[in-house]
Amino acid sequence: MTRTPPRGAAQLLRDTGQTLPHIPSPAHPTPPPSRGERINRPRAPRRGRSRPGHGWSPVAAPMTVYQATTSEIGGLFPLLAANGIPAVGARIGYDTLSGSAFYAHPVDWVLRGLTTNPNLVVFGEPGRGKSSTVVAFLLRMMLFGTKTLISGDVKGEYSPLLRALGISPIALGRGLSTRLNALDLGPIAARWDSWSAQRQRDELDALLARWVKLLVALAEAQGYAPTVTDEAVLAQVLRRLLGTTDGASRLRPVTIPDVQRELADPDEQLWRETRFADRRQFLDTLRPITDALANLITGPLSGLFDEPTNFDLDWQAPIQSMDLSRLRGRGDQAVAVALTCLGSWSSMITDLQDDGEIRIVVRDEVWRQMRLGSKAVQAVDSDLRLSRAEQKIQILVGHKPSDFLSVGSAGSQEVAIAKDLLALCSTRILFGQSTRVADELAGDFALSTKESEVTTGWCMERTGRALWKLENSPGYKVQTVLSRVEQNAFDTNAHLRGNGGETR
Repeated sequence: MTRTPPRGAAQLLRDTGQTLPHIPSPAHPTPPPSRGERINRPRAPRRGRSRPGHGWSPVAAPMTVYQATTSEIGGLFPLLAANGIPAVGARIGYDTLSGSAFYAHPVDWVLRGLTTNPNLVVFGEPGRGKSSTVVAFLLRMMLFGTKTLISGDVKGEYSPLLRALGISPIALGRGLSTRLNALDLGPIAARWDSWSAQRQRDELDALLARWVKLLVALAEAQGYAPTVTDEAVLAQVLRRLLGTTDGASRLRPVTIPDVQRELADPDEQLWRETRFADRRQFLDTLRPITDALANLITGPLSGLFDEPTNFDLDWQAPIQSMDLSRLRGRGDQAVAVALTCLGSWSSMITDLQDDGEIRIVVRDEVWRQMRLGSKAVQAVDSDLRLSRAEQKIQILVGHKPSDFLSVGSAGSQEVAIAKDLLALCSTRILFGQSTRVADELAGDFALSTKESEVTTGWCMERTGRALWKLENSPGYKVQTVLSRVEQNAFDTNAHLRGNGGETR
């Protein structure tokens, strides 16, 4: 085979119908290096050998320049900067500005300094994808070993997810035999003997403080404002019922009817210990809160929270839910009282988890609970403040900020605390809203004009679109993406179709 001699640049151009520009030869060729001159030069210069027919020279590429905003060509331009959110945690969907995937891990955000607390608040009109996004977040965080407690599922929206995972939700309400003692000892009863005396005193103080706060909140829900005397007497009654005043080595179970009976029929030791002049003075002073607790026992929630707990919570399950959808027929106040009882009970249960795992507590329709009064608002406030120390992610779900501010009159203590609740949630997930509500969001969360327009425009165009706002950093336009299986499991409109969710 005859080998073809290599072609030079001039021959290549001639083969393509072009000619090489003529460059005159230098009049004086380069002299050879003299003795002592550096001779270890590269074997070939960067642009090739300097001789006719060889070497290369850069030529400007014939490119056409187009200009547009990143939102218009974000899916085409290959050099867009990432959104800055680390790819850690639940993959929610994609950031429509950068085209990159969007991940959510509130605890990791705190550790990286992106936020100051792991709490989330979710606002949006019904049907905009709030519940689907929250459920997707919960489901995908399970891959990281995170466990979840739905502290009151008012609409039963989380039950399909539990059933899809093979878990039976705990349902309370009409026609059901499930009972939850609002003053249940929970894991304390099982661990009491293993604790030191100091640990027992500390846990007992925390337990009494939580129970007293719950009882006064329930009394406040009946229209009575408890006093410090009421709280002191309740603490003493609870100590007696638990058996700590008579040297009992183990805590005795307590129910709300037990407390009400002690208040309604005190013995001499009780009214003397609480420094009343006589039994009559005790009864007259404590009568309002006694009657308030009696109304709770005989009211719409009779039998639900005032009897011993008759189920075991499986904390090894990745998610547990308290389904309250059967309570809606008993009125808003009944649902609010139930949420208050569940909030106190679930807080105690999760506080005692010392396995180091991160837990998520979802408070759906929390505004119902907050309308009970200042004590209920304070209970939510204290839980949010401790979430960072207790490795918990608290998620508040509502429709609009004004729901939180309706807990009291303008300028009241309740409203002031409710405003602080928004500040205790570093991550705000804002779905589509009307223009009026968008003005509220802009004022409460310091949204820019563009961000406010996103909630009233872009977010309204498709389900699952939301503005994710981390502290005061610019918001991210995130589209939640669900798989086909998730779409069937998270379908909150299945009941409207009346076929049990077999829709797709």
